[in-house]
Amino acid sequence: MSYCEEQDLIDRFGEQELIQLTDRTQSGNIDDDVLNRAIADADAEIDSKLSTRYTLPLISVPAILTSYACDIARYRLYDDQMVDVVTERYKQAMAWLKDIADGKANLPADAIDPDIVAYSTPRIVASTAFFSDDLLSKMP
Repeated sequence: MSYCEEQDLIDRFGEQELIQLTDRTQSGNIDDDVLNRAIADADAEIDSKLSTRYTLPLISVPAILTSYACDIARYRLYDDQMVDVVTERYKQAMAWLKDIADGKANLPADAIDPDIVAYSTPRIVASTAFFSDDLLSKMP
């Protein structure tokens, strides 16, 4: 599941910026391969944080997650031409994802399957005791 798409990035940052960041052959167009690689990298980074608390894929992608995915993908596209606002938005996205992973923030309830819960710490489910009181009373 992708958390953002090309159109989300165009809507937020403009087609011209994406052409400048992806067009390595000077074709005057967005290079879909370059853009999709940045989106995939953003998705992988997000998955690594969300998977500590949630079972993936999500049922739906909340708007806040799409926004942060766009910021992360944009950061990946800027590479060595970094601009302060891009770096700051990336840091904000990462701080929010860390809060999600640490349990300080949550995804909206409609994004997750309530019947499937992933835990960040192991859960132990005990069954019937192996040593019954009767068995223990017979031991020397």
